[in-house]
Amino acid sequence: MKKTERRRAVNPGKSDAPARRRGVPRAEKDAFESTREFERAIEGARKGQHYVLRLYVTGSTPRSTAAITNIRKLCEEHLKGHYDLEVIDIYQQPVLAQGEQIIAAPTLIKKLPFPLRKVVGDLSNENRVLMGLDLRPKAVPLVSPT
Repeated sequence: MKKTERRRAVNPGKSDAPARRRGVPRAEKDAFESTREFERAIEGARKGQHYVLRLYVTGSTPRSTAAITNIRKLCEEHLKGHYDLEVIDIYQQPVLAQGEQIIAAPTLIKKLPFPLRKVVGDLSNENRVLMGLDLRPKAVPLVSPT
């Protein structure tokens, strides 16, 4: 006996039509709706999220100074009042850098909100830093017609 036949035997006169909406199985439809709800919740949470950032630098080198200036400028423009920035000199606190597995400096780590992200360099490329902080969606490359 097939599954649909068993269903009809248990519930005579009822079809499985209510289990389907517009040709999409209920499980897929529910998954799609829950995904949309999740994405809306993420967008709503991003507006009021608090960012915890750590910038690892090597002393007062020109690259370190540029990285500090660049990240402070970006944070004031895009996260005004919703961020904590901690600048850590790996010469003075090498244990912290070792614990975070820092292999290059300057390195920016986004601790919160999740997921954890690392951006390496002087942070002069604004788009790259904003994507690393999940403040700008990744650009979808256009496919040229062939």
